Amino acid sequence: MKDLRTGFSRLAEHWVFMQDGAPSHKAEETQNLIRDNVPEFIKVDISPQRDNGEWPPNSPDLNVMDYSIWSILEAEACSKSHQSIDALKKSWTKAWNNISQDVIDRAVDDFPKRLKKCIEADGGHFENN
Repeated sequence: MKDLRTGFSRLAEHWVFMQDGAPSHKAEETQNLIRDNVPEFIKVDISPQRDNGEWPPNSPDLNVMDYSIWSILEAEACSKSHQSIDALKKSWTKAWNNISQDVIDRAVDDFPKRLKKCIEADGGHFENN
């Protein structure tokens, strides 16, 4: 697992990890992985009858994976078609392993600027140039 914690620890002494309401984020396996690897995070009630609780439904402007990393992974892992789910998983894993920690650190370093833009836009849409 690439280390996002290193980058965020450079930004602030205390931080809390939170995801948005994507179904994969609410999965029990995901919640357990995060609980076991992140010192403090805002969990969600994973029962199907519950909404996202304190989580936003989505937050691509404030999600390091959404605003930076997914496009890199998709470009590398999906540049050709795959004959099976297993082949696709292997391609995603290879693409993830090829992303340097420096690329992740730069994406994390962009986060404070994005937070400022979000505050200036009163939580609405903003462009981050």
